[in-house]
Amino acid sequence: MSKQFDVVVIGGGPGGYIAAIRAAQLGFQVACIDEWKNAAGGPAPGGTCTNVGCIPSKALLQSSEHFEHANHHFADHGITAKDVKMDVAKMVARKDSVVKQNNDGILYLLKKNKVTFFHGRGSFAGQAEGGYTINVAGKTEEAITAKQVIIATGSNARALPGTAFDEVNVLSNDGALRLGTVPKKLALIGSGVIGLEMGSVWRRLGAEVTILEGLPTFLGAVDEQIAKEAKKAFDKQGLKIELGVKVGEIVNGKKDVTVNYTNAKGEAIVLDADKLIISIGRVPNTIGLNTEAVGLQLDERGAIVVDGDCKTNLPGVWAVGDVVRGPMLAHKAEEEGVAVAERIAGQHGHVNFNTIPWVIYTSPEIAWVGRTEQQLKADGVAYKAGTFPFLANGRARALGDTTGMVKFLADATTDEILGVHMVGPQVSELISEAVVAMEFKASAEDIARICHAHPSLSEATKEAALAVDKRTLNF
Repeated sequence: MSKQFDVVVIGGGPGGYIAAIRAAQLGFQVACIDEWKNAAGGPAPGGTCTNVGCIPSKALLQSSEHFEHANHHFADHGITAKDVKMDVAKMVARKDSVVKQNNDGILYLLKKNKVTFFHGRGSFAGQAEGGYTINVAGKTEEAITAKQVIIATGSNARALPGTAFDEVNVLSNDGALRLGTVPKKLALIGSGVIGLEMGSVWRRLGAEVTILEGLPTFLGAVDEQIAKEAKKAFDKQGLKIELGVKVGEIVNGKKDVTVNYTNAKGEAIVLDADKLIISIGRVPNTIGLNTEAVGLQLDERGAIVVDGDCKTNLPGVWAVGDVVRGPMLAHKAEEEGVAVAERIAGQHGHVNFNTIPWVIYTSPEIAWVGRTEQQLKADGVAYKAGTFPFLANGRARALGDTTGMVKFLADATTDEILGVHMVGPQVSELISEAVVAMEFKASAEDIARICHAHPSLSEATKEAALAVDKRTLNF
């Protein structure tokens, strides 16, 4: 007889393991199924984010930033550092250690909250009395039943048509994080988050990096003024970004890759590179879920169709995170996971898509929440804007990093904050103040009148809010 659970979560990434923990906290008997394996074949929950995404990329970004500071910025502080070298193998080993700490931490949290963990691939077998039968294919095969099922199977890297990932020369985010040596020439297709972050890592370590972007604008989803400021910084660093290109034939050789493309001027270019990273987005992961067995509805993209509450077309079946509509962000998946667990318990789970923050962890960092200036113009919304540069911030000067600015957009009549956009040092941390403010429907003046610690980078947030009313104090 199969084991019976109140809630079974398929997928142990940010959406899945968080949903499982919250459901357990609410008194349900919960199981979580996840198939990720570590190098030894053991369980490695955490999904793409922990294993080949957010966490390992930040570890490499940190290591490469230390290396860049030692080579180029320590001297400004009176520190002499000669013959600084990077041991790439040790850098990657540290990254792997950070990943394992997170894997083990999730397993501990599941155990602490009395969630039963199954290591294997979960798939629908069919409907059962009072719910659904889920097959778990791991070292052994077993079936479990659940009254409620939460699908959190995430997403996979999108391949370029006609060019398969071999993770040797043509790399997805997975292969990009496992490079054992610094390539002399690195090409990237796609100037989104992954392209910019991975390009930054290997440029700092000495690679000649070229990023090819099909769109004519840089970071089209970002506020235009902020994107231009970021591009100026990347150009200065030597990160070559070509916009408006049309990629043609890609030849994957034994030891290198050749990318044929047409640039924005219509010129035919041949780019030879040691490695090619393709980062043109991600696709929902429903492979092997056996949705046909229960009639689960998918859309034309392969995403699971859900309503505003993450309910699918099947009673008692929910889906969250990258496998459904909305931004493919780990923290969005977490919020949906919590909300679904609470809805199953009869509570009113809440996710506000308008206040989900976005961050790109380059140097300078880029972060934003709410609408951009171009969106407000397109929507015909009357607004006021205020900006403040980190060049005029005392803490930024002391850090030696004055690149960028903070920008506020507020309603012209009510002064309600409609969007906050930042590029500069540590803005991944500063953006949370804007998220809180927008959740409470604060005005720009509310932030302008709050006392901020001095000297701190957060003072730039206060000053940008003051700038909405044209009354900055330090610029």
